[in-house]
Amino acid sequence: RDVTIKRVPWDYDFTQEECDGYFLSNGPGDPAKCDITIKHIKKILTGDRPIMGICLGHQIIGLSYGGKTYKMKFGHRGANHPVKNLISGKVEITSQNHSYAIKADSISGTELKVTHVNLIDGEVEGMIDERNKVISIQYHPESAAGPEDSGYIFKMFLKNLESVRGGKPNAEKNRY
Repeated sequence: RDVTIKRVPWDYDFTQEECDGYFLSNGPGDPAKCDITIKHIKKILTGDRPIMGICLGHQIIGLSYGGKTYKMKFGHRGANHPVKNLISGKVEITSQNHSYAIKADSISGTELKVTHVNLIDGEVEGMIDERNKVISIQYHPESAAGPEDSGYIFKMFLKNLESVRGGKPNAEKNRY
């Protein structure tokens, strides 16, 4: 995708250096216990730099906006979970592996808008905050459970990165 990525630890203070955007990856565990990460994410919810979260990153974004999470009875496991994109109306077949989820009612009143829902249990599968350039999804788009059903998510993030750079890649650093 022609971007440069710098991997940082879970307790990284993102205000330490300038970058073009932030990508919060998946990971194990209870997202509510990631209080240091949540504190650092709250500091960068300014719209200056795009943010994208997947799975645990999605949950941390929800918590950063004041939302709540809960432990699911069995969780979602497998490569065949149908998720409806509420914007396009299309159904995507997704790959999932998580035990926690965002409580839908806990993000009402925030700038987050639900964009995707699980068709099995109605769980929040995607959120967006257009003003602050934040995108998050609960499932794993990189796993391409369907025939690249979710590739557009990365394109949305790249478009947000381009908006930070005025639509032009930063050739010096070979990144957006």
